[in-house]
Amino acid sequence: MEGLLAEYLPILIFLGIAIGMAALMVVASYIVARQRPDSEKDSAYECGFEAFDDARGRFDVRFYLVAILFIIFDLEIAFLFPWAVALGEIGVFGFWSMMIFLGILTIGFIYEWKKGGLEWD
Repeated sequence: MEGLLAEYLPILIFLGIAIGMAALMVVASYIVARQRPDSEKDSAYECGFEAFDDARGRFDVRFYLVAILFIIFDLEIAFLFPWAVALGEIGVFGFWSMMIFLGILTIGFIYEWKKGGLEWD
């Protein structure tokens, strides 16, 4: 049992160093940088609505569409890496299965694009 736990020691050391460095960077940013936000810094940036507004306010459904597109294409990339590694073993069937998968995602993306879901008025 002790040998099994010893195998996790490098992982715990790595996590400890990562957490320590992250905490050190956050503390260093508060020490080094000035913390006086102005109106320009508090203004709406990429999200399209005020940063410190009522949290129950309504906003455009296109934000959800962009988020869903991001998740879909992020998962697509997550599927492509193991597929590329195992392509030699899975052969032609695996290749065409992935082409069908990518084709369906491409058709969905083109449909949303043609419907104007990506247009920002």
